[in-house]
Amino acid sequence: MSNISADSNSAAASPGPAAAVAQFFIPAAASLQERRPRTLKHGDTFAVFDHNGDALSGPGSPEGLFHRDTRYLSHLYLTITGQRPMLLSSTLRDDNATLTCDLTNPDQFDDKGRLVLGHDTIHLRRSRFLWNACCYERLAVRNYDERRQHVRIQIAFDADFADLFEVRGTARARRGRHLPAVIEQDSILLSYIGLDDRKRSTRLSFMPEPTEIRSDLVTFDLHLEPHETKSLFLQIGCDQTSADRLSRLSFFLALRDARRALRASSSRAALIATSNEIFNEVSRRSVSDLYMLMTDKAEGPYPYAGIPWFSTVFGRDALITALQTLWLDPEIARGVLGHLAANQATTVDPASDAEPGKILHETRYGEMAELGEVPFGRYYGSVDSTPLFVMLAGAYLQRTGDLATIDRLLPYVEAALTWIDEYGDRDSDGFVEYGRLTEEGLINQAWKDSHDSVFHADGTLARGPIAIAEVQAYVYGAWQSAAEIFRRKGRPERAASFLARAEGLRRAFDISFFDEELGTYVLALDGDKRPCRIRSSNAGHTLFTGIAYPERVQQLTRTLMSASSFCGWGIRTIPSTEARYNPMSYHNGSIWPHDNALIASGLARYGYRVEATRIFEGLFAAATYIDLRRLPELLCGMPRQRARGPTFYPVACSPQAWAAAAPLSLLQSCLGLDFDPNGPLISFNMPRLPSFLDEVILRRLLIGSGSADVAVRRSGDQVVVDVINRQGNVQVLITA
Repeated sequence: MSNISADSNSAAASPGPAAAVAQFFIPAAASLQERRPRTLKHGDTFAVFDHNGDALSGPGSPEGLFHRDTRYLSHLYLTITGQRPMLLSSTLRDDNATLTCDLTNPDQFDDKGRLVLGHDTIHLRRSRFLWNACCYERLAVRNYDERRQHVRIQIAFDADFADLFEVRGTARARRGRHLPAVIEQDSILLSYIGLDDRKRSTRLSFMPEPTEIRSDLVTFDLHLEPHETKSLFLQIGCDQTSADRLSRLSFFLALRDARRALRASSSRAALIATSNEIFNEVSRRSVSDLYMLMTDKAEGPYPYAGIPWFSTVFGRDALITALQTLWLDPEIARGVLGHLAANQATTVDPASDAEPGKILHETRYGEMAELGEVPFGRYYGSVDSTPLFVMLAGAYLQRTGDLATIDRLLPYVEAALTWIDEYGDRDSDGFVEYGRLTEEGLINQAWKDSHDSVFHADGTLARGPIAIAEVQAYVYGAWQSAAEIFRRKGRPERAASFLARAEGLRRAFDISFFDEELGTYVLALDGDKRPCRIRSSNAGHTLFTGIAYPERVQQLTRTLMSASSFCGWGIRTIPSTEARYNPMSYHNGSIWPHDNALIASGLARYGYRVEATRIFEGLFAAATYIDLRRLPELLCGMPRQRARGPTFYPVACSPQAWAAAAPLSLLQSCLGLDFDPNGPLISFNMPRLPSFLDEVILRRLLIGSGSADVAVRRSGDQVVVDVINRQGNVQVLITA
């Protein structure tokens, strides 16, 4: 994700020589891949724990409990008889509702070195979940010994109230002040008053009352009979206004509500079952991650971008995620469109890179955003969100036929189209360019927004304003979508004018961007209109929206699938032949699942399903090596080698919304799955199954007021589609 936002290797916000190196830097001092953390999320709250269920503080640690871009708990450390318990297992439920950590005691010796308690005698099970800005935990302690045992459980804790950008590595000259802890018999209140004069508080509540309670530690002395189990309950609340007493009942009621909410939201999605159990695990995790990342807004469900760095509203990420999952659950697209429309810019504000009609890049709620130390309180510095917004509106209409929603969105669509003309095209050359309005904004404002992601063949960085290839493709898609919307609105003249705009852009784009020698579209035009003659994955997005002329596609496909670009796991952001290639970089040689999914969708659009299937097979192979079968934000672009897994990027977000959606999008692309609500018709155009699948069963494919369950099966060299069940007058069509 890059979702990147204020991101990982983005350019600097503060003045001085360091600015060109790392603005809003994500430190690589602590590898997320090495930690392989366990993550939970609900609403505006997420948590990152280690496998034991602890949050270990320290330089570069991303662990803790976060709420609205502030870390409300930075340290949580459980010990038994003064020692850290040994890990037995650590698992997330398939639906991500709860984290369960099974632990046991290590050997315990007295002061003379004699063994007094052998390992694996005491079993501890930590069950944890998030609900309504609270983290709930039940710790069940069982004695498997034949003798009565005294067990001392201690939980150390701390709350640093660090802004997320501090956690990500941004240094601050000053911070607010911590208030003295308020200690009661069964709870502790930790508070902090920021420089924004806002008080933030963490309340830790316990049941039963601890044996001893301090400002940083609680102790429970348990006396366990043979095979007896006792339970301790912990609740960590972010900005709780009341100190309601924690009870066994309150824990289980919250657990029930959390599971019900997840079940209700994910029940909208079509169900996927295949002949490959590993892919079933991949698809289940993808769907579970999507709905865990979903946050209910007033306008509908909205997928937050990713954990830990991007658990907030991102325009670009949510729009692409909604496009990828439109076949699965159109309600996601409706929620994304509604929320982004409600937050569309209406004025020019250079500090936030806002202009009338522009669609949001990201929002932040932490202290640093409130104070303007980072510009992302409500930030509009992405050039692609606005055309993607129009594209999604058109795609949603084509998928659902929901003209009533489009009617409500039409003023915002109109404003977005006006932005493309009046602000997006800065020099009236027909292309949309980006360039930050202040020195604090992001230097690069397309999806590859690292400071060094746009460059010339010799490696020198491009000077802005920059017209990047995929944005022109998105604008083409926006004009096409606008034409469809106005055609459906009974305004053929406007529809025709948008189609003419699209065709004019297509011609100009082909002339200025296609490079015969490179065999692809150039990465970008710089501020002097010099082409950045770089082969890149960006060019693949031209297939996604259809701006590429058919006669260019064979050559472009050959370039994308060449050995220097397609490394076996997927297509690199830039191939190994380019000056700034580095397979361990964020955007200059890495592999992004969402990027590959969009390219595969484009390849399928032009009939190149064999190549789309190769991408699917590569990313699926990568997923088989990954913890929880969860595709991360990105992978390093090292070549695939026999009997070896992929190389992981150390600080990639996981889960990440558009990475989670990638396998689902890839499945649609290979099956050629499409919908026409006017039929209502579900179609499979030239379906092809990847080598690892012999059968795919899709249930609850919604179309209009009806639905269908279908089975797609391999039959010799052919693929056949059978209708298993049908609700309503739904037609299913397969074309060879």
